[in-house]
Amino acid sequence: MKIKDILLALFIVIAWGVNFIAIKVGLLVLPPLLLGALRFLLAVVPIIFFLPRPPVAWKWLLTLGLCINVGQFAFLFYGMKVGMPAGLASLVLQSQAFFTLFFAIAWFHESWCWNHIAGLLIAVGGMSVIGMNQDGNMTTAGFVFTLAAAASWGLGNVVMRRTTLNLPPFSMLSLAVWASAVAIVPLFILSYCVEGTASWRTAYQNFDWVTLCAVLYLSYIATLGGYGLWGRLMSRYPATVVAPWALLVPIVGMSSASLFLGETFSFWQGLGSLSVMAGLLVHVFGQRWKL
Repeated sequence: MKIKDILLALFIVIAWGVNFIAIKVGLLVLPPLLLGALRFLLAVVPIIFFLPRPPVAWKWLLTLGLCINVGQFAFLFYGMKVGMPAGLASLVLQSQAFFTLFFAIAWFHESWCWNHIAGLLIAVGGMSVIGMNQDGNMTTAGFVFTLAAAASWGLGNVVMRRTTLNLPPFSMLSLAVWASAVAIVPLFILSYCVEGTASWRTAYQNFDWVTLCAVLYLSYIATLGGYGLWGRLMSRYPATVVAPWALLVPIVGMSSASLFLGETFSFWQGLGSLSVMAGLLVHVFGQRWKL
């Protein structure tokens, strides 16, 4: 990769890692589903009027938006609201790599490789250690919701592959924006039904410039900036070159959560986190190693 593209990759990693801090800050005032709806509303308007709809069938565009944006972020935001620390959320969410593999095997009949099985077993061991050692800073509900978010992301990855299959090259930013537009109405409806208008009034009364900065960060830096630049890198380099950069996101997420939010991790949570990262490394790089 060229130096400028390496710098872009580092910017994306930092933006996505700090993203979990912004979520925690936003959730202090806004209910989870409303935060998600506002995130995508600001990310979509007005830029969608300047981007043509990607050459994707409506059924796949709707499915992609519901999986990656509604499913992933509804579960993630609720998980972090009910007790998932920002740092651990950034790590557990990366289990999407294994959910992606499961769904790809089921849908595209892809085959397992030794590194997939070994990486999965190592990561599952780490997840089990994290899940069984809450130490008061993590709840079972928060952990389960975050795993559900990872599953939604994994399903969305496979849908994206099916969506873009045999299509000519097009702007990934356009796909990200239009898929984000799909999420706005469902999230507002879910927020109305689940959280109620009373929570909206409370959020409005307590809304301040810090909350506004958090929402703007989620919309423009994490969503538009992150996915737009990520799509640019994916269009310039093989996925095997670009994708491993995402492994740095939990490192940024956990360190920034410790620095800015004062989050601490027990010995066992730290050990489980190292095991998950090791499993991810084996999953991504294992086939390059000689046995």
